[in-house]
Amino acid sequence: MRTVAVLGAGKMGQAIVSGLLRAGWSKEAVIATARSADRAAELRGAYGVRVESNAVAAQRADVVVVAVKPQDAGSLLEELTGVFDGGAPVVSICAGLPVAFFEKRLPDATPVVRAMPNTPALVDEAMTVLSPGSHADAACLAAVEELFKPLGRTLVVDEKHQDAVTAISGSGPAYFYYLAEAMTEAGVLMGLPRAVASELVTQTALGAARMLRESGSSPVELREAVESPAGTTISAVRQLENHRARSAVTDAIEAARDRAREIADEYA
Repeated sequence: MRTVAVLGAGKMGQAIVSGLLRAGWSKEAVIATARSADRAAELRGAYGVRVESNAVAAQRADVVVVAVKPQDAGSLLEELTGVFDGGAPVVSICAGLPVAFFEKRLPDATPVVRAMPNTPALVDEAMTVLSPGSHADAACLAAVEELFKPLGRTLVVDEKHQDAVTAISGSGPAYFYYLAEAMTEAGVLMGLPRAVASELVTQTALGAARMLRESGSSPVELREAVESPAGTTISAVRQLENHRARSAVTDAIEAARDRAREIADEYA
């Protein structure tokens, strides 16, 4: 079994560590790094994995996952200068940072894959989108895909699409949580106990997602199937249209995409 080093085991890094262990990877095959001794102790206690320095972890790994914040990626790569030979593929989950950012700072011909997972990796329902760099061949890409498959579903796209991916699926869980929060509060406002409102919203979201996945119908078709003429649903959807909810969603996703582009400009 390959050895994976997760450099920067914050929220997403931890999700990757825990997902690999749930998928049957041995504790010895997973190495993590942390910014503080307290965080290192927490990871050891929770998962039993090795926690090393960035340099040691990268040297010992067959695949290196860079999971730090974008603003910390440059300094992390400086730590690897002279100690990492570029023989292992490097996978970046740093939002906004292009493959070129890493290829420029790593040894020549280092295989780099840009990845955008999301937080449902914690329950093995992630959407992870991969884009290979110029030195990542088909075998390398396949190995990286195998790394993320236990966490949910994977797709491969050209890197030019990654900022849009970040805006839709990377940030996307927050949009659904925002809607769930609003629907729950509406239920409470109408007199439902909060626990009841929350259960109604959660199960409805789960059922709707499964319908989208399994029915083969488009979102429009599924929505129209719920809308009866002069009924409750179409009255609610009319209010969403009156408040330009569709435009607000588009604007929000475009703002997330634009911020991803700004991150690349700020730290490149």
